[in-house]
Amino acid sequence: MAAAVEVVRANLAGESNRAQSRSSRIGLWLTALAIAVGFAVPIEQYISPQFGLGYWLGIVGGSLMLVLVVYPMRKRMPSLAVLGSVQLWFQIHMVFGIIGPLAVLYHANFRLGATNSNVALICMLLVAGSGVVGRYLYARIHNGLYGKKTTVQELAADAEKLRKHSGALRLLPGLMLEVEQAERHIGRPAPLVIRPFLAALREQRATRRISRLVRNAVAMASTRSSTLSRERERFTQAATAYISARLKAARRVAEFQASERLFVVWHVLHMPLFVVLVIVGVVHVIAVHVY
Repeated sequence: MAAAVEVVRANLAGESNRAQSRSSRIGLWLTALAIAVGFAVPIEQYISPQFGLGYWLGIVGGSLMLVLVVYPMRKRMPSLAVLGSVQLWFQIHMVFGIIGPLAVLYHANFRLGATNSNVALICMLLVAGSGVVGRYLYARIHNGLYGKKTTVQELAADAEKLRKHSGALRLLPGLMLEVEQAERHIGRPAPLVIRPFLAALREQRATRRISRLVRNAVAMASTRSSTLSRERERFTQAATAYISARLKAARRVAEFQASERLFVVWHVLHMPLFVVLVIVGVVHVIAVHVY
């Protein structure tokens, strides 16, 4: 019974992570589309930063970015629990961290202007870009964007379980060596900054290469076995799924430690950048309204 409950929980967690991943991808595509439209369309013909919609886009965008500070405050101050859960404010932080800068870009017509405006815009883009990097690193060291923090021990244990259950690949012993070599290659050291990206690239390449080897090996073996010939497609799918899972687990182990260290460095830099943005933003608002 307990095992069944664990399976159900794992399935529910997997579904939740997939739904979050789909939502994130849709959000990113919509953001990219909004930015592309902003650059392609002469926004200045329809929106003015000084008045009307353009003016209020600046106010709304700046206000949304000020709200971002609530998340770190809520995380560190239990007395603010009345405002909502930490996870709720994390989600708000993610969404407002995209909508706020996007509103300011439309406020600025996607163009440079006066010196104080340019400084504020550049600071905002640095903070927004930093946020995108932080989101990527955060997802690498947690179970999904909103899940609990993973540990390298958990990832290593998952990888070891897969190694002990070789499944359909046991019938293709020559390919087991290929998988093991690919795992070692994925885990090879690399400069810290590019290690997570390099591990992902190595995993994708190895998965494609070994999957081709599996299809060729199964095709050759099926000519000598009528049973395998009948089950050729199912066997190929099972073997390639196992390879994909093994190499993905190796990639997660390889990228975890680098991502964790990079996230610590990012956290040290992101907050000061945000403080500078707030100061520059306040100066910009005062300059616009006074001069």
